[in-house]
Amino acid sequence: MNGLRALRWAVFLVAGLSFPIEAALDYMLKPRKVAPDTYVFVGLAEDFSRGNGGNIVNTGFIVTADGVVVIDTGSSRLYGEQMRRAIAAVTDKPIRQVLITHHHPDHFFGNQGFRDLPIAALSGSIGGMKEEGVGFADNLYRMAGDWMRETEPLAATQEARPGRSTIGGHDIELIELKGHTQADLVVLDHTSGVLFAGDLVFWQRAATTPHASIADWLGSLDRLQALKWKTIVPGHGEPHADTRGIEQTRRYLAWLDATLRKAAAEGRDMPDLLQMKLPQEFADIPLVREEFARSITHLYPGFEQRALAGGGKS
Repeated sequence: MNGLRALRWAVFLVAGLSFPIEAALDYMLKPRKVAPDTYVFVGLAEDFSRGNGGNIVNTGFIVTADGVVVIDTGSSRLYGEQMRRAIAAVTDKPIRQVLITHHHPDHFFGNQGFRDLPIAALSGSIGGMKEEGVGFADNLYRMAGDWMRETEPLAATQEARPGRSTIGGHDIELIELKGHTQADLVVLDHTSGVLFAGDLVFWQRAATTPHASIADWLGSLDRLQALKWKTIVPGHGEPHADTRGIEQTRRYLAWLDATLRKAAAEGRDMPDLLQMKLPQEFADIPLVREEFARSITHLYPGFEQRALAGGGKS
């Protein structure tokens, strides 16, 4: 037994003392119909915890005449398996394709539940899954405990190719963008008008930035706003039929960029930034204080380096 596996079994043994057996670990996944043939499992506006098991992300699926297209697989093996059963309760059509929007663990750690199917992601996301998956797993076992039992980071097996194709009567376009990560896949169903935006869009849940480029992200939001769609499914937050998620994400990122840029120019240190008051517009968004602190850790050293070098983009 290798060291990583031994560590995980130790986590299971400790978690088992105070948490229920797997049969009681139920994500209560209920598909919400957002358009004809199109369903979303809406996650909680929370961080990973032993209370929610990582049910914090939006995943979804499109039922076409030729089979089902799945978008993201959730946070654990158990989530993926329960998601697959929930899909089967809606349709008896086979799953044809699984698409992963990016390499963050809440979006692809359910891949084991679909391991017998084609799972596609952008090349950069596949690399991230392989390079960072084990580290993600160690952290999530600590945060979510028994919900993660037997979860292993399974990378996508196929490279998603941007462009339009017809699947079972649905005109589906895969769009390659970046900003939240260096490889953000967006799925636009031109037939239903539903845009699965992944974590390029957050609505009423603070944006996360561990792999972010704010300049690229803002450019991608402009691209999303220019597309023709009827309903947007953010990576986190309620689906909606207008641009409120794009606009809130854009305003927050613009404020974050300006704040960190100004602080770096003034030579302020991280502890000082952590104490600053947040604008009222963002102060009540769930997890904004926690994510702002994380963003300082993720992004501020780069701002400081650029300030010392005399400028540059975020």
